[in-house]
Amino acid sequence: MELTLLGTGAPEGLPRPGCPCAACAAAVGDEARAATSLLVDDAILLDLTPGPAFAAARAGRSIAGVRQVLLSHPANGPAVEFPAGLPAPGRVPDGRELSVISGHRVRALALDTPGTGYEVSSPDGERLLYLPPGAAPAGLVAPARPYDMVVLDVTGRPDALARLREAGAAGPTTDVIAVHLDHDVPPGRELHRRLAAAGARTVPDGTTLVVGDYHAVPDVPRRTLVLGGARSGKSYEAERRLEAFPDVLYVATGGGREGDPDWARRIAAHRDRRPASWRTAETCDLVPLLAAEGPPLLIDCLSLWLTGAMDDVGAWDDATWTGGGADALAKRTAELVAAVRATRRTVVLVSNEVGSGVVPATASGRRFRDELGRLNAALAGECEQVVLVVAGQALLLRG
Repeated sequence: MELTLLGTGAPEGLPRPGCPCAACAAAVGDEARAATSLLVDDAILLDLTPGPAFAAARAGRSIAGVRQVLLSHPANGPAVEFPAGLPAPGRVPDGRELSVISGHRVRALALDTPGTGYEVSSPDGERLLYLPPGAAPAGLVAPARPYDMVVLDVTGRPDALARLREAGAAGPTTDVIAVHLDHDVPPGRELHRRLAAAGARTVPDGTTLVVGDYHAVPDVPRRTLVLGGARSGKSYEAERRLEAFPDVLYVATGGGREGDPDWARRIAAHRDRRPASWRTAETCDLVPLLAAEGPPLLIDCLSLWLTGAMDDVGAWDDATWTGGGADALAKRTAELVAAVRATRRTVVLVSNEVGSGVVPATASGRRFRDELGRLNAALAGECEQVVLVVAGQALLLRG
């Protein structure tokens, strides 16, 4: 089964008409995208992009043989152009199956938002799933085997991909294609980096893909270290890397601070923006978690873990530090580094990058800065990917 993407953008396209934003200004060449539309084996057209006949011709295809045109957007969705000579566009009721004269079967899936998702099966058995923008499956039943390809709004609804993975509808060999791309995601390398972190990819308008052919998407790094200064966006970057995966365990190393309303607000803000399916553990006992089997871990953050470890060994007192505290801390950090090296879980670690500013005025402050720098360097050596976040921008240092 061949799939030609006549468009891969949001309903208004990219760049949006008249929009002066930086993302729209940079959306030129392969980064310019018409409204998403899929042509399956030159026989089925899923959604309509402006000028579909010209879009098909630019891709070296023809819509003259289209036998079925299906709409996925809700009835009050964007206006569409109905070219002459095509069958009248229609919609399959949720749960119903349509047999096309070409031999394809199309089944409509219920969604958690208005609109319709479509599962397309070829005469040879390849299976494709297509979802409209901002939508995720509702009440998904686990299929007998994963889809060969899923085409959906990865950037707008990463939880939709997480649901598919949880139900077994998207597996390790499923080709995940991101569409409905809008100006809220930076184009170019940053877009491709974010999608790769979710195990997905995108392609330019006009690309033809073979459904069922394995495509080597960059593996999701098993261990990632995300560094950044205060309010740099490092926690958000770390969370975004796992939001397309189900059953993530969020490990908060800070614990609670009784009587501190500002700290409580910070914790609440972190919790509110995380997917509802994630679980939370408040602990600094990281070694057993890393050694155990289980879902991905997001550990936020290592600077708070280090603070707790230095409290435990009495590192703030000079006499205690020189009398054995330094050795005790070195043992604790070595155990953590070894656990990260040996873990089989997917792990995203968050830590503060320190030492770029004013030298701390106290010996204990300098001690913490030095130990955190050493810890970051040791853990970076064990991670497949290391990212530095500056002013909300992720800079890839390794991987």
